[in-house]
Amino acid sequence: MNTIMSDRVRKLVSATLIQPWTWPIITAPKVQLSTLSSEPVIASKKPFKVELVGGKRYSWCTCGHSKKQPFCDGTHKTKAQGLMPLRFIPEKDSKAWLCGCKYTANPPYCDGTHKQEFIQSALLPENTDS
Repeated sequence: MNTIMSDRVRKLVSATLIQPWTWPIITAPKVQLSTLSSEPVIASKKPFKVELVGGKRYSWCTCGHSKKQPFCDGTHKTKAQGLMPLRFIPEKDSKAWLCGCKYTANPPYCDGTHKQEFIQSALLPENTDS
């Protein structure tokens, strides 16, 4: 099989194969490994009572850092990079208790986990209403 190469391409190929690389070697920047925890912080020691609109998409904060509790404000992108919000769409309009401690077994809904000692004895982050 004959391949037609332009003179320019032939010179580039032969220069690359024969001559050692002469351009400055570019190294990748050093990567800083994150020391941020992928565990949520306890935003509140009690659930948040909210009115949900059926068919509307919500993003429940899973990291506990959001200033718009119980919903996500994007803070996880800098403070808890291993966590993402839980997105959900209720089927109908309803009142609900959304978890504030972030340790529920039925996210985003409260299951009473906040009553356990490890939640009640925990320190809350500053600027968080409890």
